[in-house]
Order: sequence, then structure tokens, then C-alpha cells
Amino acid sequence: MPADTADLDIVTDYLRLGLAFDRLEEGFVDAYTGDPALRAEVENAPAPEPAQLAARARALLAELPGGLPADRAEFLGAHLRALECSARRFAGEEISFVDEVRAYFDVDIALADTDRYESAHVALAEALGVPGATGDDLRDAYAAHRRADEIPPAKVDECVRAFSGALRERVRARYPLPDNEIVEFEVVTDKPWSGFNYYLGGYRSRVAINADLTQYMSSLPSLIAHEAYPGHHTEHCRKEQLLVGAGQHEQSIFLVNTPQCLMAEGLADHALDAIMGPDWHAWAAEIYADIGLRFDADRAARVGRAAAGLLTVRQDAALLLHDRDVEADTVAQFLQTWLLAPPERARQMLRFLTSPLWRAYISTYVEGYRLLDRWLDASDDRAAAFGRLLDEPLIPASLRRELAATGPKAETGADQRAQVAG
Repeated sequence: MPADTADLDIVTDYLRLGLAFDRLEEGFVDAYTGDPALRAEVENAPAPEPAQLAARARALLAELPGGLPADRAEFLGAHLRALECSARRFAGEEISFVDEVRAYFDVDIALADTDRYESAHVALAEALGVPGATGDDLRDAYAAHRRADEIPPAKVDECVRAFSGALRERVRARYPLPDNEIVEFEVVTDKPWSGFNYYLGGYRSRVAINADLTQYMSSLPSLIAHEAYPGHHTEHCRKEQLLVGAGQHEQSIFLVNTPQCLMAEGLADHALDAIMGPDWHAWAAEIYADIGLRFDADRAARVGRAAAGLLTVRQDAALLLHDRDVEADTVAQFLQTWLLAPPERARQMLRFLTSPLWRAYISTYVEGYRLLDRWLDASDDRAAAFGRLLDEPLIPASLRRELAATGPKAETGADQRAQVAG
């Protein structure tokens, strides 16, 4: 059989398998821009059994490389292993949370030392102007800071459009996009997340902003960068143009709980720094001023740096819930204690952490941010390296190999610049 025919067969089988998971859990296919006839074929077939999907994933793994170049075969292998684990979970198999995260995202996780969180609280108290404050005093100071940082609901739409337009202009100059690309924003409610990119194909995205959650001046620029420019929308556009356009059709599907997600969320959480640099707060203050809002850029930057040590709190909460069998009320209190979150916000986080589809997903933000930060830091040009993330089908194993070749420099930086996602 000619190599190009083998390539087509195994990629098509991978797409067919991935599409079948949407029959088990709607939303598992985050985006699909491939042949609509293939999607219709899967949708009209008998409902799949999870055990059959697991067996099919194993069979496809055994067929690799199947005529594919080594990098494409490695990409498919990592994603087939993730799908095999998902299918076993859908079939009711008990899998530890640590093993589940490893299979989905190819990273290892462990509980962090709460001493790190205590140190972050000390730094937060300093940043908030209440040095030495702890407990309720620190919580009250942080709550006051958050209230002052709120965007009035009537101004949210104007702020979204202002930052989207400003970032789009910069991104198109640095990472060119097709002329017909577009992002449409909408406000939604009753969702477990703060924002979501629905990539529609043809260089179009719909970005949903959750109106149930208060929007803050210090986080809205990151949210827009994360979901649109130069985050998810930009990555989807460039990969559709450069990879799918070149025949790498495995890139036409984006599946939840796969290494793609860890790479994409890590990329998106670095998006604002990549296009604006770490000192973006002053730029944001100018945009807010034009809208009639006062944003304390210096204070926001100090608080953001202090909160960096809290990056792993929500992953720890997931580990406590799913591997340590800690009661949900106790985990909610854990979130309130370390993230200084009000009860309703802690419950919103729990909703995400207990969703059957999304429960492991928090690790994409935590471990994705840290892995990509080490990799970007090891580069001589972070902006150029970020461009590689946008354009190349990299996976965690790819980055680890490159990090191993860079030496000790790659081991520093991540925790120093980490930010609390979403």
C-alpha cells in the first residue's frame, strides 16, 4: 500500500474515533473542521460502546506509524492513549486521578506543600498594603481590592471590544492571520467556566463570556488574550491554515482531555505576556481610561505577582476530591482558605472540578502553564518560541525533549512568573 494511502487511512480512522466520543459525551469534540461527511457518518452510525472505543484506540496505536512521519505518529500516539483512557472511564473503570491526568495530558501531578500558599499570603498582604495580615483580615483586604477592580456590568461589552480590537491589531502584525478571520463575542450564563472559545472553522470563532461571574479589570485583558488574540482563536486559525492546509488532517479535530488541551491552555495562559510583555498593566490602564475606568496598574501587577504562588490550589482541590476522597464541603473550605475566595466562587470552582467531562481539566492550566513557561524561558526569543506553539503540532513530550537539551536554564522561571488561571 502506498505510504500516502496508509497515512490517509490511519488519520481518517483517528478522526472517526475522536468524533465517536461526542456520542458518549456531547462537547468532547471541542472543534472539528474536517470533512462534514465523515462527521455525518459517525453521527448516523449506531451509538458506540465505550469498551469498543477503547479497543479501537489500542488497535490504532498498534498500527502506528502507519506510513506517517515520526512526529505525526508521535502526536497521534499521545492522543490515542488519552482516548483509550477516556473510553475506559466511560465504561466505568476506576482509574486514579493521577493516572487519569497522566494518560490525558502526559504530565505527572502531586499535592503541593501548603507552605507555598502561606508564603503567597504573606506576599499578598504586602501587595495589598496590609503587611502581616492573615485570616479574615487578609480576606477582607483582598475582597476590598477585588471590589475596586470590578468592571461595571454596563461597561463589560465595551471593555471586551476595546481589548479585542487592540490585541487583534498587535497580533495580526506579529503573527499574521487570514484576512477573513473573525471573533464574535456573546454573553452566556449557567456555565462552569469563565470564558470559552468555540472554533467554528474557516477562521471564525465564537467566544462566550460567562455573565454569572464578575469581570475584573486585572483579568479581562488576560481573558480576551486567552480566548482570542493571540490565544485559542489565533492558534486554531494558524493551525488550520498552515497544518490542515498542508494535509495534516489530524489537526482538524480538537478533543477534550488530550495533550492538545494542555498545550492549548498553557499557550493561552501565556498569550497576553507573549504579545504585550509582562508589564502589560500600564497599556491596559490607558485603554480603561478611554472607557472612563480607573485601573491601578502598579497595584494590580504587585497583587498578580503575589498570587503566583497560588497557581496549584485548584489542582490540589481536585486531587483532594478525587484521590483522597475528601468531602466537597471541606474542599470548598480549602479553596476559600487559600484562594481567599467567597463561598459562592468556591462552589463555582467545585462545579468545574466535579464535572464528569471537565474534572481533570484544571491540570491543563496548572501543568500546561508551568511546562510551557519552562520551555519559553529556555528560548533565546520568547516571542518566536510562542510562534512555534501557534504553528507547530507540539506535545508535552516534544517540549520535554527540547528542555532536556537546554540544561539547567530550563528548570527556572516557571513558578516565578506563574499566574492564577481563569
